[in-house]
Amino acid sequence: MNFPALLLSTLVTVAAQAATPVSWYQDINPLFKRSCNGCHNPNKLKSEVDTSTYAGLLKPGKHGTNFLAGDPAHSLILQQVSGAEPDMPKEGDPLSAAEVTLLTRWIQEGAKDDTPANAYSTKLAAPPVYPARPVLSALAISPNGQWLAVSGYHEVFLFDTTNLTLRSRLLGEATRVESLAFSPDSSRLAVSGGAPARFGEIQVWSIPEALEVAAWKVGSDSAFGVSWSPDSTRLAFGGSDKSTHILRVTNGQEIVKFDNHSDWVRQTAWVNNGERLLSASRDRSVKLINVLNGQFIDDINKLLEPVVSLARHPKEEWGAYGGAEGGLRIYRARENQERTAGNNDVNLVREFERQPGPVHAVAFSPDGTLLAAAGVGGSVRIYQTADGTRKHELKGHDGAVFALAFSPDGTALYTGGFDGLVRVFDPLTGALRAIFTPIATEPPARQTAKK
Repeated sequence: MNFPALLLSTLVTVAAQAATPVSWYQDINPLFKRSCNGCHNPNKLKSEVDTSTYAGLLKPGKHGTNFLAGDPAHSLILQQVSGAEPDMPKEGDPLSAAEVTLLTRWIQEGAKDDTPANAYSTKLAAPPVYPARPVLSALAISPNGQWLAVSGYHEVFLFDTTNLTLRSRLLGEATRVESLAFSPDSSRLAVSGGAPARFGEIQVWSIPEALEVAAWKVGSDSAFGVSWSPDSTRLAFGGSDKSTHILRVTNGQEIVKFDNHSDWVRQTAWVNNGERLLSASRDRSVKLINVLNGQFIDDINKLLEPVVSLARHPKEEWGAYGGAEGGLRIYRARENQERTAGNNDVNLVREFERQPGPVHAVAFSPDGTLLAAAGVGGSVRIYQTADGTRKHELKGHDGAVFALAFSPDGTALYTGGFDGLVRVFDPLTGALRAIFTPIATEPPARQTAKK
C-alpha cells in the first residue's frame, strides 16, 4: 500500500475516534523520548533533526520541514515512520500503529505546542531539606582563604573559613553540582553542573553578597571541570558532548568550542598565562589547546587510561592527572614533538604509585611541593612532588572521596565525598583538625495513613 492510501486509511480511523485533542507535552514528547531522541537531539543531530523539544522539531532538517500543521499527508515525519518498513527509527522497534495514529492526529489537529512555561525548569522555590547528608561532589577555597564552597543538591554551601559557619546557600537549577572554582581575585564563584540528559548549567555568583550575576544553560547534559582564565574574563569547562568550551564571562558568549575529544571532557586547566588550555577526557588524553584560535596543539600524555581528574601546578607549566584505573602522573604542558613511532611518554615528569581505584580528585599544595590524590575506599594520599614519596595517608572517610582543596597558606587540606562530611587535615602531619556536616539533616515527615 502506498503512503497516501495508508494515510487515508489512518485518517478514517482518526475521524472515527471521539477523543480529546492530542497533547504535544503529554503524548508526543514521551513518544519521541522512547523512539526518536536517541538520534535526534542537540548533541546528535542526525539529518539535522531535533525531536527533543517542540522548538527543535519546528526547525527544518536536512530534508526539509518536518511537519505541516493540519496537513498530515504532506508531513515528512509521518512519511518517515509509516509503512510496512518505515525509514525511522533506524534502530529499535518501529512505531506501533497506535503511535502513528497518535502522531497523525496531533498534526491534523494543528500540531500545537502545549509545553508548560516552567516545564524545563528544575529551580527550587526554597532551599531543600535534607533527610540525609548529601554526597559532596565538589569543594573550592577562595584564593584569599576566606571562603569555602561545598556542593549540595541544587545548591552550593558557602562557608566562612575563620569559624566554618554557613554564610549562604546558593541555589541553582542544576540537580548535581560537578565543579566549583573561585575567580583569581576571590570576588566570584563559578559553578558547573546540570540535570543529566536534560541540560548543563554554568552559574556565576558574586561573593560575599551571594548574588547570582549569570546563569547559562549549556547543552543537553552536565558540564564539568569549570576553570577561570588568569585574567578572569573567560570560563572553560567540558561536557558529556565530548567538547571543551570557553565562554566570555561578561555575556556568556561561546568563543571557543573544541571538538577533538572522543569521550566526555571531565576537567580543564589554564596554562601559559591563559594562552593555552589543558583539556582532560575519558578518551585517555590530556590535550593542549591554543586558546587564541581554538586549535589543537598536541596530546601532552601517552594514552594509558581514561582521565578523571586534573590539577595545574602553581609554579611550573605542569598538569597532574588521576586516572580511572588508579594512575597518578605529572606531565609537562607542552607539545609532544619528541614522541616517536614507539609513542614514548616524553612529557612525563613523574609517575606515582598506583592508587587503589579511580582517582576522583587531585590537588597541588600552594607551593607545589605536595600532591594530594583521592579516590575509592576513603583513600586520600599526600605525596612529595619532587620525588613521589608518600608522606601521609588520610584515613577515616566512609566511602569514596570526590573533592580536595588546599587552603592558600598550605596549612589545611579539605576533603569531601560519599559520606557527606567535610574533613580538615593538616597536610604536613596528616592529623585530622576538624570534621563537620555542611547542612543539618531532618527526618522525612511522617505520612498519615488514609482510613
